[in-house]
Amino acid sequence: MKRTGQKVVAGTEAPGTSQTSKKQKTSLYGSGFGESDPCSSMDWGSLPHHVILRVFQFLTLVDRARASSVCRRWNEVFHIPDLWRRFEFELSQPATSYLKSTHPDLIQQIIKRHADHLQYVSFKVDSSTESAEAACDILSQLVNCSIKTLGLISTAKPSFMNVSKAHFASALTVVFVNSKSLSSIKIDDTPLDDPSLKVLVANNSDTLKLLKMSSCPHVSPAGILCVADQCHGLKELALNYYILSDELLLALSSEKHVDLEHLRIDVVSENPGQVQFHTIKKQSWDALVKHSPKVNIVMYFFLYEDEFDAFFREETPVTHLYFGRAVSKAMLGRIGMNCPRLIELVVCANGLQPLDDELIQIAERCKNLTAMGLGECEVTCRGFIEFVKMCGGRLTQLSIMEEVLIPDSDYSLDRLHLEVSKHLGRMWFPDMMPTW
Repeated sequence: MKRTGQKVVAGTEAPGTSQTSKKQKTSLYGSGFGESDPCSSMDWGSLPHHVILRVFQFLTLVDRARASSVCRRWNEVFHIPDLWRRFEFELSQPATSYLKSTHPDLIQQIIKRHADHLQYVSFKVDSSTESAEAACDILSQLVNCSIKTLGLISTAKPSFMNVSKAHFASALTVVFVNSKSLSSIKIDDTPLDDPSLKVLVANNSDTLKLLKMSSCPHVSPAGILCVADQCHGLKELALNYYILSDELLLALSSEKHVDLEHLRIDVVSENPGQVQFHTIKKQSWDALVKHSPKVNIVMYFFLYEDEFDAFFREETPVTHLYFGRAVSKAMLGRIGMNCPRLIELVVCANGLQPLDDELIQIAERCKNLTAMGLGECEVTCRGFIEFVKMCGGRLTQLSIMEEVLIPDSDYSLDRLHLEVSKHLGRMWFPDMMPTW
């Protein structure tokens, strides 16, 4: 070991070395102040329970199992019920293979001992079928559980979609039947189907408050209608636009429902020009807002420019709009005309035509707008300042890439930030494109 140019070789000592020099050599392992390294003499088993518990909470399942074999005290902490109330099973392909080959009974032992402690559970799986099937195997063992929150998270496709529908539905049914107090479920990109939803409703209709199930192609409008009709405490709902219907909005507006707080709608097209999107009637939107006047309606668009025809031709009570692909000037003009409840607008791309008139119209008509983000678009400095002036201090979030802003005869970029800051009532600068 080297320290300040000196070298210490374990097991060797020159003849006649004094006891003093031994101490000096020993101190080379310690701090620069001649003290021994505190970690070398630390009794890890004497750490307080709450400290060890905190360490364990950051570990994966396999690492927790390894840490539990350090000493008896750590093994005791490994079995504290609080450690298993909230847990994420992270199942990548290497981790899944490792579990099968090295710890074949580890998960079964944990579930047998802690199933009744697991309350907030999520499964994060990669794109491999092996990982998704392992997650289904664990789900099917949660017989004596009282789960409140369940999340099935795919970090990449196809993941759960490669599992047979029968296997997935069977595993999920175990949780739906045995957990009588499910309040929050997030199951995106899965082969969830209508019969599974009926089982969910039959056993958890009084407790379900959040259901997020985007990209579940086997769920039909009838399946989600069943949820809307029976789960009277539903507060948040996220689904694909193809499931959204006038009937569903009217069901969510019936007197037996409490106020819906969040409705998220993903409008996605994988193949340009191959999807014909239906139109929701203004009367259906009006019924929902009348029943739930504070509802946030969030729409994420991943469409091609020629697929927007069905949207925003009439007044639509959307509050948050995110465009992940290019959106035309005409569509932004419709938003300014027909989205009076708009709170947040994010446009990732538009083209090479300045959006001055469209932004000014949005500022005039969308009196609740507090957040704006612009990516690959163009706005003149003069038009942007006019937009900010009309919105004033209510713009709490303003994220504009510097490349969006076009200097003109009235304003340079340097003068722009001062003028915008004045109207916002705080210091503001455009966002810079990272150079690394």
